[in-house]
Order: sequence, then C-alpha cells, then structure tokens
Amino acid sequence: MKNIISIGTDLVSIDRISGLTKKYGDRFLERVYTKREVAESSLSPAYLSGRFAVKEAVLKAIGTGLSAGMSWREIETIREPTGAPMVCLYGEAARRVLGMGGVRIMVSISHERSFALAFVLFLGDAP
Repeated sequence: MKNIISIGTDLVSIDRISGLTKKYGDRFLERVYTKREVAESSLSPAYLSGRFAVKEAVLKAIGTGLSAGMSWREIETIREPTGAPMVCLYGEAARRVLGMGGVRIMVSISHERSFALAFVLFLGDAP
C-alpha cells in the first residue's frame, strides 16, 4: 500500500477561462494546454476549466506553484478508456513528483454551473 505524499486542490471560474480563451484565443490555449487536451476539449469552457484546475492543483501539491522551471504543458490531463481523468507529467514537473517519492497521481474533477474543481492526491513512498 502506498502512502499519501501530497494533496492539492483548486477551484476555477469557468467564466474566467472562457474569457481568457475568447480574449487570447490560440495563444492562451497553446501556452497552457497540450494538443491532446485541446483536441479532447472541443473548446468547451467547462472542460478547459477543469483541466486548468488540475494543473493548479498539481502545482500546489508539488509545493512550488508555476516556478522552478515548470510550465503548464508539463501537466496534462487525458481521459482513460473508461472516461476517468488521468494526469500525465513531463519534464521538471515529473522530476519534482518523483523526487517527492510520488509514483501515482489520483485526480477528481467536478463542475457546477460557474465553477470547476480539481483535487489531486500523490501516492508513493516518501524518499
């Protein structure tokens, strides 16, 4: 059985992400989301907001925020064949989580009218 290494959560206004998408278009999408995330989203503001909340929750669980050489696109949320969300990490984000002893990330995303919420849990063995 794995231990809980860290947790993170974030709440995002769907209107905020919708506004950023309208204002900055592809520039915003390409800066924050991977190609796969954009392709799966059909540009749905609720979907994009949920993915943004996951990115923020992961950064909070890592404990650094968006610093220390990490970028938004190093944190990707895709759908498992069952439809459940799954987090994939790359680059510095992956190195940080592995350095914390994390080997598995569990994620939950929820939407309610104006908000999207994400909760992440890092499981593993403390170094």
